[in-house]
Amino acid sequence: MRLLTAIAALCLPLAALPAKAETVGKVGVDWVGNDIIIEAIPDPKVQGVTCHLAYFDRSLIDRLSQGNWFEDPSYSAVDCTQTGPITLGDIDKGRGGEAVFSEGRSLIFKSLKLTRIYDAKNNALIYLAHASEVTQGSGKMSLSVVPLP
Repeated sequence: MRLLTAIAALCLPLAALPAKAETVGKVGVDWVGNDIIIEAIPDPKVQGVTCHLAYFDRSLIDRLSQGNWFEDPSYSAVDCTQTGPITLGDIDKGRGGEAVFSEGRSLIFKSLKLTRIYDAKNNALIYLAHASEVTQGSGKMSLSVVPLP
């Protein structure tokens, strides 16, 4: 019985993890192999909303020539759309919003995030793609709004 309790305690945090992304596009942008990756991210707490996030992915050749091995640029773009009937789950309605997706963009210090913010006054969901860095913030961001029925 203790083993089952321990396993449940370890698995419970996994249920609250942000959404998983599925790569739906990859566009080469130069001869050294740098790409723009496009991922589809269904909002795990809002049924009927899918976001498409595009970001820059550096090649091995670029990493070798630039000398910066462990970091990708912060640039990103997002667009979210209604892909079915919208059903709000138990979402965070605070001003700071809630993480929908997060992916590391450097060895430790930088991540690319997709944050959902509920705008009650305008009956909409705002999705913000942005970089989060430990040492210094980044103003590189992209925004998409989904009106609620």
